[in-house]
Amino acid sequence: MRLWPLLITVLCFGGTAAAQSPAFWAWSPRPPLGWNSYDAYGDSVTEKEVLANAHYLHDHLLSHGWNTVVVDYRWYDPQAHSSDLKDAVGAKLTMDEYGRLQPAENRFPSAAGGKGFAPLAQAIHLLGLKFGIHVMRGIARRAAAANHPIEGSTFTAAMAADPTSTCPWNPDMYGVKGDTPAGQAWYDSIIRQYASWGVDFLKIDDLSEPYHTDEIHAIRSAIDRCGRPIILSLSPGETPVAQAADVENQANLWRVSGDLWDTWKKLNPEFEILDSWQGSGGPGHWLDPDMIPLGHLAIRNSPNGPNRPTRLTRDEQLTLLTLWCLSSAPLILGMNLPDNDEWAQSLFTNDEMLAIDQDALGIPARRTIHTTDGREVWVKDLAGGDKAMGFFNRGDQPASVVIFWPEAGLTGPCWVRDIWSHEDRAEADRGLEMQVEAHGGALLRVHPIPLVNRP
Repeated sequence: MRLWPLLITVLCFGGTAAAQSPAFWAWSPRPPLGWNSYDAYGDSVTEKEVLANAHYLHDHLLSHGWNTVVVDYRWYDPQAHSSDLKDAVGAKLTMDEYGRLQPAENRFPSAAGGKGFAPLAQAIHLLGLKFGIHVMRGIARRAAAANHPIEGSTFTAAMAADPTSTCPWNPDMYGVKGDTPAGQAWYDSIIRQYASWGVDFLKIDDLSEPYHTDEIHAIRSAIDRCGRPIILSLSPGETPVAQAADVENQANLWRVSGDLWDTWKKLNPEFEILDSWQGSGGPGHWLDPDMIPLGHLAIRNSPNGPNRPTRLTRDEQLTLLTLWCLSSAPLILGMNLPDNDEWAQSLFTNDEMLAIDQDALGIPARRTIHTTDGREVWVKDLAGGDKAMGFFNRGDQPASVVIFWPEAGLTGPCWVRDIWSHEDRAEADRGLEMQVEAHGGALLRVHPIPLVNRP
């Protein structure tokens, strides 16, 4: 089982199974771990704020595996201030002579002189981190109106743009005719530029709901030809489950849910959503239930509530992280990292939890116990034969949650490790019962005792 990453590489680059295992799967053998600017800063983050979070990641979290920094949306608008985007209609976006959006220099001073994000990417790379950006699907409306030439081609922006295809919440872009030579030329052009900047992670929005097949395929083709291994993240969700076979052959991760925020009302439906994707996800192609809204949020993200600490209780925070790591989900932090307190830091540096999320087998957990009153047990197979288990109580009162070992594919007895308390529990012969707080989650690692070691 520990040869799984090697097997992925073999399947990606040779053998009869190559068609089932695209080469780009090898670019993300573990779920990404990192930080994204959106939850704290909306569309208004500055270079100084990005670097402050990157330095925190380097100083406090890199040694635990967190290694990716992502600048989220509308970095090309000099006037962005994270209010309702109706104020952004007709905004004078920063772009080059080919209609390609560029970082606003008043927010990202290192971009001056046409350097784009290359200097910021270099600064991030020097910290030992990966650099990512968010972009919207399509082509800027202003580029289409000006009919800019498309770099590296004989086509123009108006030839690639589809004015009938627009985002319902962001007025910046038109869709692109992804199944045409002009549309492919457009995506080839922008992806080449991102590669030249040193982008390692590309989050593309307004693609998954509805599922824009032609544009997704054009983007995949452009990345594969750009000469740089760029991890592709599709957003937002819910991505249709019916597209599972296609999306896992196009993207390294894709949103299975809409935007997650810091309330139980938003978190609770994630159980059903993740269960509906049973059988999907694995090394190189991960289910993404969205970023982690803990810590200090909405410093400048007024459409999503006031500047605040997370509204999730500590039990709900443990539930979120337990469900995410059992699902082999990307762990992307959304808070302003320098404001993390001791509690948050203890969660994100819990190497036993991270080992379950980053397990080499990469198989998302299955929901094994599911009662009508909200008691659940999820079981994840781990490399080497251990199992990770999540005991959940989605009800409003403390409850006892029980599993018998045969329900988890075990015969017992087993050693049990409590991941959040860092304590070993008593050896369990037939199964396990846990008292779980309301909206709470317990995370356990279960190790079958070999026959030769049993009494």
